[in-house]
Amino acid sequence: MTTIAYNLQAVRAAIAAAAASAGRAVNEINLLAVSKTFSEGAIREACQAGQICFAESYLQEALGKISSLQDLTIEWHFIGPIQSNKTRDIAANFSWVHSVDRLKIAERLSAQRPVHLPPLQLCLQVNISDEASKSGVSPRDASMLAHAIVKLPNLQLRGLMAVPKPSDEVVVQRAGFARMRELYDQLNAEGLQLDTLSMGMSHDFSAAIAEGATMVRVGSAIFGSRIYR
Repeated sequence: MTTIAYNLQAVRAAIAAAAASAGRAVNEINLLAVSKTFSEGAIREACQAGQICFAESYLQEALGKISSLQDLTIEWHFIGPIQSNKTRDIAANFSWVHSVDRLKIAERLSAQRPVHLPPLQLCLQVNISDEASKSGVSPRDASMLAHAIVKLPNLQLRGLMAVPKPSDEVVVQRAGFARMRELYDQLNAEGLQLDTLSMGMSHDFSAAIAEGATMVRVGSAIFGSRIYR
């Protein structure tokens, strides 16, 4: 068993334990392997260990991997900041986008999604901790944006994504995720049919699962320490 396969097994076991502790079924929670900065070889190892969903943040790096790994069955998710000049390539090459926080970006993704592909699956990125350094729509503006996006063709709004302010304290972690769950429930009460809460990373996914996460984004716990160039 490779190191990556071993790490994946450990992460899946931790997800199962967190789900059981929260009284949830483990099949309610999807694992998204965050492969940004890691090699194509590392992604191949993870695929061989049964991982299908991978997330990237840097478009040019991602496009190279997508091209080189076409022989594998991979569902690609984009989770990085989106500039207007990147929307065409994102719309054409990814199945999911988690980082939409402006109507302009959603409109461009809708217009540029190739007609032969299924609708692009979207999550709104919410700046749930109101941090100036982070992207994301404010919680108070999320409803207006969500209701505008569901009217666009070629897109399917699936849910919300957030990266709450980091903390080593589980109580603090859970508080941020609980605010996300409250917003998610509010939007569904307004008639939106959302099914995805993308929240929780390597250091806090257990707290996220306790508060209702349906998709956790895990990178370093699978691939090891990340080296930024």
